[in-house]
Amino acid sequence: MTAGIESYAPIGDGRTVALIGLDGSIDWLPLPELTNTPIFARLLDRDTGGCLELAPVDAFETTRRYVPDTNVLETTFTTAAGSVRVTDAMVSGVAGRMPWAELARRIDGLDGEVEMAWRIHPGTSLTTAAPWIERTQHGDVVRSGKTALVVVGFDHGPNEPDPDGTRGPRLTGAFTTQPDSRHLIALAATHDEPLHLPDPHKVDIGIDRTIDNWRHWSEVFSYEGPWAERIQRSALALKLLIFSPTGAIAAAATTSLPENPAGGKNWDYRFAWVRDLAYTAHALVRFGLREETHAALSWMLRTIREHGPELHVMYTLDGALVPDAREYPVPGWGRIPPVVTGNPARQQLQLGVYGDLMAICRTYVDAGNVLDIGTGRMLAGLADRTCDLWRNPDSGMWELPEERHYTSSKMGCWKALDDAVALAESGAIPGSAERWKAERERIRLWIDENCWSDERAAYVFYPGTDELDASVLLHAPTGFDRGERMSSTIDALTADLGAGPLLYRYSGVDREEKTFVACAFWRAEALACVGRHDEALDLVDQLVGMANDVGIYAEMIDADDGTAWGNTPQALSHLAFIATVLTIRDVVPEEALRDR
Repeated sequence: MTAGIESYAPIGDGRTVALIGLDGSIDWLPLPELTNTPIFARLLDRDTGGCLELAPVDAFETTRRYVPDTNVLETTFTTAAGSVRVTDAMVSGVAGRMPWAELARRIDGLDGEVEMAWRIHPGTSLTTAAPWIERTQHGDVVRSGKTALVVVGFDHGPNEPDPDGTRGPRLTGAFTTQPDSRHLIALAATHDEPLHLPDPHKVDIGIDRTIDNWRHWSEVFSYEGPWAERIQRSALALKLLIFSPTGAIAAAATTSLPENPAGGKNWDYRFAWVRDLAYTAHALVRFGLREETHAALSWMLRTIREHGPELHVMYTLDGALVPDAREYPVPGWGRIPPVVTGNPARQQLQLGVYGDLMAICRTYVDAGNVLDIGTGRMLAGLADRTCDLWRNPDSGMWELPEERHYTSSKMGCWKALDDAVALAESGAIPGSAERWKAERERIRLWIDENCWSDERAAYVFYPGTDELDASVLLHAPTGFDRGERMSSTIDALTADLGAGPLLYRYSGVDREEKTFVACAFWRAEALACVGRHDEALDLVDQLVGMANDVGIYAEMIDADDGTAWGNTPQALSHLAFIATVLTIRDVVPEEALRDR
């Protein structure tokens, strides 16, 4: 039986992310970087995908949590004979991330005696490689394509390697815990470079160092207000998605997790969207995280200049253009295909991206920073480009195949010019703002005349339709509309797209996918912006309870049973939660927030 997406908890090291199931199995781990074809991918390929199993031999129950203020996971297994705690970490170095990937699993006996078994089964990297075990003078090395990995440990009871298993080579072992016993299993990996074989006792020390490093980061993180513990968990989840070699921010840690049981909408989200970066920069600045903000913005600006002059929707984490989509002959999660890498939306025109980029830069400047001359000139040119392009149809925020005059895209262009005017008037970018002001007002007039429906009492999806789109809610916090029209649009969206506290993306999409987590939070944020504070607070209270057991959101939630769907952990889901709470903190009276 396929484990639910909500059963997985992520850990990471700034380059890759591992997903650990409630049963103790690591079923997703690209090595050594997130965008590598995963050598452990049982999440998508049950038979030959590969996994790292660790669990009691006998029947067990599981509880788990993150070590407070960290991305280190503790799982407690309880059997009839005793209990044991497994601490999982992607180990960090003395001065930051390791030059290789190092995953450690520490096993501490708590009480009684618990028989434990482990199995490391390298997969076929989505059928692109056949792993084998090489006997070297320093130990057995697993090789798969250009990836090499080694398994070390102490008191972990390794068996002789099985290089010829029917489903590929595997390493196994077993041991028995007792009160206060300690065992360790660790994996180190590199790609197309020499392989370091770590001392397992130093790896054990490294787990504690990793906990200390995460706690130091959390001390720098600055937030006081409602839902503080959950906000910090979402910030830590976002930190996992920041690709430390460049500063780029992945939209999610996975590819091809389906949005519905019929399949089809299975995308690769291990890329950096300009949109997500805009929301992330807003949050990071508010949290006082200067290094991440500067790294993300600098990476994005360099990447845009390199591939300009036109803006792209997304880029790879190392700053290249996203490759064409490629499909792999594996069954997929829950046998729901396809499994793909790449993303077909890479070449779309999305006008909202201009507003996203300008918002990043305004957030950065408003926080007391200064743009370089080249960036200022580029932004002035993009403001002029927005003036030229906004009348064109595009694919919209939802990356749809039908190009139309989507309302939220026009609002995004309005936002781009509004921010450009503010940047110019502050002296942050060159040029006269008069053209941008005039075109900004033309966009507003066009939206008022073409995108508002008196019959629906709502902003519609696009002119000439009575269908609705939840992404217009984003333009309550941007300031486009915080009045009666936005308030009545919220009601129309709730009536047509709502499912309790949850919300579908746009009209008719409930036949194709589950509810979209970010949209539900956008509704709460918009409610706060239009002054409906009690409704906003109640809605966030409900949504906070819909994360998984360790506070992680995937892309979507099934409104009927609460299960997670889509890629995970999803940056946009956590960003929407953070943005909503920050807005609520700003606009809701303090006395209304004291109990949260």
